Amino acid sequence: MSDTWKPDLFAAREVLVSGGTSGIGAAVGNAFAALGAQVTVTGATDADVEAARAAPDFAANDARVLDVRNIDAIELAIAAMPRLDIVVNCAGMIRRGDEHRIDVFEDVLDVNLAGTMRICVAARSRLAASRGSIVNIASILSFFAGGLVPAYSASKGGVAQLTKSLAIAYAGEGIRVNAVAPGWVATPLTGPLREDAARNAAIIARTPLGRWAEPAEIADAVLFLCSPAARFMTGTVMLVDGGYSAA
Repeated sequence: MSDTWKPDLFAAREVLVSGGTSGIGAAVGNAFAALGAQVTVTGATDADVEAARAAPDFAANDARVLDVRNIDAIELAIAAMPRLDIVVNCAGMIRRGDEHRIDVFEDVLDVNLAGTMRICVAARSRLAASRGSIVNIASILSFFAGGLVPAYSASKGGVAQLTKSLAIAYAGEGIRVNAVAPGWVATPLTGPLREDAARNAAIIARTPLGRWAEPAEIADAVLFLCSPAARFMTGTVMLVDGGYSAA
């Protein structure tokens, strides 16, 4: 996180970050906590949650197991929170090379797209009470295609359109719905690409800023969209890609 923000910007705010035990989600959770928020992050498994809690930079108030395919579990988790001001949907999966199998394709869409929708639906009434905000994590593959990842690409394209649709649907209740579309970010999810010398070189060569993003740089965009500075923004899909899409 940069030093741009007031230290108490999100004081007394309750934040839920799905998929917040690693990568972008962990950076988002830590960034909100650093600015005074009460943060709950979720992971898919006990191992994910335990690893997050053991991380030296873990700053969230709580980490819980949550299967975003299970609407009952989602509703229980949200009901257990004292209030809810901000939801960030970071839960996601990718299965490079296997996504042409229909069972894998369906699984990826169920987590990345339907999972995002389930959390938004379950959180709606709580966010209406606080006039809160949702930020979904889309992707540069919301705009570009990926031959090895048809499910991931389709799901992230869906997240972008879902964001716009919910922004319209929820606006009357005072809920803003936006998305961040990261470019190439150094996370465990992209490890195989960074370890592939040819692919890594091609990505860096195409990116005008000449490097991979750090998760904290995506978290800064999320903070902005949830802040008063973005109070007239809803339905936005904000690219944070180091210029990749412009090159």
